[in-house]
Amino acid sequence: MGKTVIVGAGVIGLCTAYELRKRGEEVVVLDKGQPGMGSSFGNAGWVTPGLSEPLPAPGLVWTSLRWMLDPASPLYIKPRLDPLFMGWMWRFYRNCSPAQFEAGVNALVSLAQPTWRLFDQLAAEGLRFEMHEAGLLFLGLDERKVKQLNESLQAMEEHFGVGPQLVERRELRERDPAINADVAGGVLLPRERHIRPDQLCDALVERIEELGGEVRAGVAVTGLRRHGTDIVGVETEDGEELADRVLLAAGAWSGKLAAEWGFRLPLEAGKGYSVTIQNPDLNVQQPIDLIEARAAITPFDGAFRAAGTMELSGLNTNLVRTRVNAIRKGIERYLVRWPEGERPRAWVGMRPLTSDGLPVIGKLPRTDNVYVATGHQMLGVTLAPSTAVVLSELMLDGESSIDLTPFEPGRFAGRQRSRVAA
Repeated sequence: MGKTVIVGAGVIGLCTAYELRKRGEEVVVLDKGQPGMGSSFGNAGWVTPGLSEPLPAPGLVWTSLRWMLDPASPLYIKPRLDPLFMGWMWRFYRNCSPAQFEAGVNALVSLAQPTWRLFDQLAAEGLRFEMHEAGLLFLGLDERKVKQLNESLQAMEEHFGVGPQLVERRELRERDPAINADVAGGVLLPRERHIRPDQLCDALVERIEELGGEVRAGVAVTGLRRHGTDIVGVETEDGEELADRVLLAAGAWSGKLAAEWGFRLPLEAGKGYSVTIQNPDLNVQQPIDLIEARAAITPFDGAFRAAGTMELSGLNTNLVRTRVNAIRKGIERYLVRWPEGERPRAWVGMRPLTSDGLPVIGKLPRTDNVYVATGHQMLGVTLAPSTAVVLSELMLDGESSIDLTPFEPGRFAGRQRSRVAA
């Protein structure tokens, strides 16, 4: 075994560090901020293999055209005369085809298959984090859209063994009195789960350090340490960290870092927002996906979280109150009222997006020992444990237990040099 330096202490980087350390690899995780405080902190926390779909989907082009210039819409695209961004958008829209979508689903399903088992394993190994097996309920104001969604989710039954279940309007209030009587119907995915993502990251840091690994906060990586043509570690503002292998897992910032290191990694930052209320006076019984509002509700122990929106405005964490208010207005159409409680906290995070909607997992081209794991869109929590397993297999054994071809970084070779626009 050797030593791996991991750049990025989000859920992907931490899960991989834990998996590598269990196999005897020396690991050092570096993050410019605090571990787990990026996109891994304030997201909805869903563990949903049944939603293993790439973001570019048939029909999305026309829907997004209606939304893209409205700052309060579920999708907002800030106009930018940036050729790199325009190229990314063009490739994204080209991937909104039935054939590309089906191929993307098959690839993501292969990665998501062991998700529930791996989360059970984390809990069995003593990692302490909040996890619930309450399923996922979709709510719709339009009965036609509810039935369409139910039909579209049927295909997941063959992959995961349990399909969606229609929930009639009259049953909804019996299931959950917090649901508004105007909701036309719902669809239940009974096996989906949710976790408290910040607790998972904290538990991973604690266990990595218990096993002798290192997780260092406030360390900015400035480049790769080279010896001739070989990569022998990373350079930081404080010095250097030598390594046998380097893993780039810096979320939405991975594209910018890769470009600085001389690699093409076309990523866009998809900004999402959430609001978390402690000790809410209105409780929902399970996670809820709001079909028309494109928003999410997650109940935690003693907390209520509302999350949503997709904003393409470059790599920034500026919190726009219009977007936060839009989430609240959308949710108020489905619940009897907006919950009140203690210490409401608005949050913003950056999801790493590829133009084909698939993660980037594997070895960077023209290197023997620099790897990348990013681009998981809204499935970072769901796919983190399985990504860690297949990537550690690749790094230590030279091959993985699933076909990683759809996720290879080399699929971007020859394309325009990429960065994430500020």
